[in-house]
Amino acid sequence: PKQPDATATERVSTGTGFFVARDGSFVTNAHVIEDCTMIRVKTDDASVLDARIIASDAINDLAILRLDKSPKKIAALRVGIRLGEGVAAFGFPHADILSSSGNFTVGNITALSGMGDDSRSFQFSAPVQAGNSGGPLLDMFGNVVGVVSAKLNALKMAAEGGDLPQNVNFAVKSAILASFLDANRVTFEVAASAGQKPLEAADVADQARAISGFVVCK
Repeated sequence: PKQPDATATERVSTGTGFFVARDGSFVTNAHVIEDCTMIRVKTDDASVLDARIIASDAINDLAILRLDKSPKKIAALRVGIRLGEGVAAFGFPHADILSSSGNFTVGNITALSGMGDDSRSFQFSAPVQAGNSGGPLLDMFGNVVGVVSAKLNALKMAAEGGDLPQNVNFAVKSAILASFLDANRVTFEVAASAGQKPLEAADVADQARAISGFVVCK
């Protein structure tokens, strides 16, 4: 879930998002911007920009924002990923106490469907926290394969079943994102399908940080 800021006098919540087009189109989760009257995004170059909502899809938990900025780097979407393939998540979890420059974690695709065999999402093991919602999930070639959307409530599961699940997280598949962008006439970049070599994790982190932004909702 998005992260509420309990110290604010007005309701403030935060999340993550990333650029998908040169016109400033920016993707996050629908639940991150739900009920917002003002949305601002801090980008990698420390710019803080107002954002307006272009489209929101509560069913698939996706939203498109528009920022008055032409980003230097945008996501390249890759549709389809293999079970066990390495992935990395980038976001701004617990922004009140953790690094304001973002948090990068690595893991694997652990299931090709989400909760209840939901085919719109998949499960991954890269650790994420409150505030990661809406951030990119990348393969080790630097392509976006999903949008981080949820994590299993470990405390609830432990209370109900006596077991504490670890790193059970979910992302909306890039195929669903691509359809959503198409439906809203947002032109996006498709990942190259040949000739790619895996990147070092630090290089994937550089790409993730360059396309991502910290979302603040009031």
